[in-house]
Amino acid sequence: MNGLHLTADLRACRCEARWLTDADALLRTCVERVRAAGLQPVAELAHRFPDTAHGPGGITATVLLAESHLCVHTWPETGNVTLDVYVCNVGGDHSAKAECLLAGLLALFDPQTLQRHALVRGAAPSGA
Repeated sequence: MNGLHLTADLRACRCEARWLTDADALLRTCVERVRAAGLQPVAELAHRFPDTAHGPGGITATVLLAESHLCVHTWPETGNVTLDVYVCNVGGDHSAKAECLLAGLLALFDPQTLQRHALVRGAAPSGA
């Protein structure tokens, strides 16, 4: 159950607009970045939301990993993105691979501001 959960809230991304609105392109790139980080994709799915009065619809893209998952959510009307990378460390420590994946996605979206969190999950309670 031990693992690392990384999240990032990206604001005012300076990336090409297609990364926020083209579900197929974003999903392909996510899978490529997963592989480049040394993680194993096992399934993927993306959904583009309908356009609104505020602009083009955003995307939710998910890549299921042998190690756990990657989720990306985009808001093209504001240029915002949320990232969620979780790796289970059973059978080996995949933390560096998760960090590599997150770094690759941060480079893709190029946010003006970023809020990042890391949570170690499933650690044994102290005294156990």
